[in-house]
Amino acid sequence: MVKVIVDAMGGDNAPQAIVNGCVDALKRKEDFSIILVGNELKIKKILKERNCTDKRISICAADDVVTNHDEPSKVVKHKKNSSMVVAFELLKNGYGDAVLSCGSTGALLTCSVMLLKRIKGINRPALGTLIPTKTGNALLLDAGLNAECKPINFLQFGIMGSCYVKHLLNIRHPKVGLVNIGVEPEKGTDLIREAYEELKKADLTFIGNIEGTDIIGGVADVIVCDGFTGNVVLKVLEGTASFFIGELKNIFLKSISTKLSALFVKDGIKKLKSKVDVDVLGGAPILGIDGLVMKSHGNSNAKTIENSVIKACDMAKSNFVADLKRELEKRR
Repeated sequence: MVKVIVDAMGGDNAPQAIVNGCVDALKRKEDFSIILVGNELKIKKILKERNCTDKRISICAADDVVTNHDEPSKVVKHKKNSSMVVAFELLKNGYGDAVLSCGSTGALLTCSVMLLKRIKGINRPALGTLIPTKTGNALLLDAGLNAECKPINFLQFGIMGSCYVKHLLNIRHPKVGLVNIGVEPEKGTDLIREAYEELKKADLTFIGNIEGTDIIGGVADVIVCDGFTGNVVLKVLEGTASFFIGELKNIFLKSISTKLSALFVKDGIKKLKSKVDVDVLGGAPILGIDGLVMKSHGNSNAKTIENSVIKACDMAKSNFVADLKRELEKRR
């Protein structure tokens, strides 16, 4: 049975949202268990309020908490009893199959690299986030870990992203696109042009450069960029989706006639909202680490945590890390 280790104290809404989301995930899926790491009294209180007696949920006490004010490079050494570090130690020592946290991204990356190490052949891990497209979903990476990159990093992002999409989205030959200001090979900075050549030479289904308008057009299954660009793209998409859903709601609530009209299209609206819902898409894996690490938004609510736990569980079952190692070994 897959076991997901959850940092119950990380994030703005911890531990309430974290614990409640885990309880909801257990109700939704049967073949996994959860270890909640954090303040035992607070966790038990929330479980009692939810009348949760599920034996698949256990608690590992950790009295300290990693905050956004902590210097990431010092967390492992100076906050050994924090919920985040203890969660990673549990994963490192084989007590679980994946770690999920809403805590500081910098601290999470530091714990990943220092305690789990990078997979051989990967210079820099990347945050991979699923985004909605016209044809389904695409994986955007890097979504925020590496503001500055080298050409080789873009290639490794493409390899990791392709492996992820094959296993988790069941796309046999994923198309890889490089974000640029134009589709022509000569467009962009020296860095992007060099990255283009690296991807072109690789054994990937590389479709070349893609522009901003192509990102949600479904032309690529794996969208490669540096972390600065990726984070901006992600936040713009999230903000735009929220804006249009809000405007659509205002239109249909404007009068009695528009409210009646909404009844005829409510199923379509519900489907659209679900497709762009950050809480449904929430939970992004840090790819390139020798272990499964899932990062969720700092302001995640219970619904986000529920979906992130399920995603972590599915990743663990897919043997993604082992398959990525084999893929990288073949390329050496």
